[in-house]
Amino acid sequence: GERINPTGRKLLAREMAAGDFSRVEKDALAQVEAGAQMLDVNAGIPLADEPQIMYDTIKLVQSLVDVPLSIDSSIVHALERGLEAYEGKALLNSVTGEEERLEVVLPLVKKYGCAVIGISNDETGISEDPDVRFEVAKTIVHRAMDYGIPREDVIIDPLVMPIGAMRYAGRQVFRILRRCVEELKVNTCCGASNVSFGLPNRAPLNGNFLAMMMANGLTSAITNPIEEEINRSIMVGDVMMGNDENCLKWIGKHRAPAENGAAAGGRERRRRRRG
Repeated sequence: GERINPTGRKLLAREMAAGDFSRVEKDALAQVEAGAQMLDVNAGIPLADEPQIMYDTIKLVQSLVDVPLSIDSSIVHALERGLEAYEGKALLNSVTGEEERLEVVLPLVKKYGCAVIGISNDETGISEDPDVRFEVAKTIVHRAMDYGIPREDVIIDPLVMPIGAMRYAGRQVFRILRRCVEELKVNTCCGASNVSFGLPNRAPLNGNFLAMMMANGLTSAITNPIEEEINRSIMVGDVMMGNDENCLKWIGKHRAPAENGAAAGGRERRRRRRG
């Protein structure tokens, strides 16, 4: 779930900076109710005490929901304050392939025993060449292992680019994703909604893209679970990839109530006839 993030949400930013977390509470509960299996928590507010806000937000959200949290910040001290507040095994979001970033974030991952998202860009920026982005991902995985961080605790984000600006952005990220799964043997994630940035009618683009990413090996995504299109696409992806055994979740979600009532009525009539 991506909604606990003040970026681009001016009202939420003002409230969090003032110590008002009522909207955070609502967003946390609504996302879990919609099916989110993890919540991303970002406290990036200009001119505010981000480390302290992160600490307070993590404490609050963990008291409300039982799902794990992703601690999301570009500021290392905010990441550490979030880890100090967190009870259990957190997910750190994130580390890039920049040497300076690796040297400060990976020791935190090792110290707190958390997992980490590795984003496939480095000092040179975000490459449009999928092979370069894969090499950055490989560097992150290998450096993490040098610190004694197990491969299963590194989750690679291949970086989804806006399809409106890059015609083959979809093909490129599918290719990187497959290589991460097949060659690096790691879990993967992405910011799915990035693909539709700047385009109209984004929901069907995001949803269908997410299902296609699942088919190429995606194991998690940072997205808005409250959007029906997203939920539907995840369920479709689970069905098509064999993750929904006997399609039970799909059937439970989409079987018409009238059918259930008719079946119950039929069983009752049979009992009466046998009596």
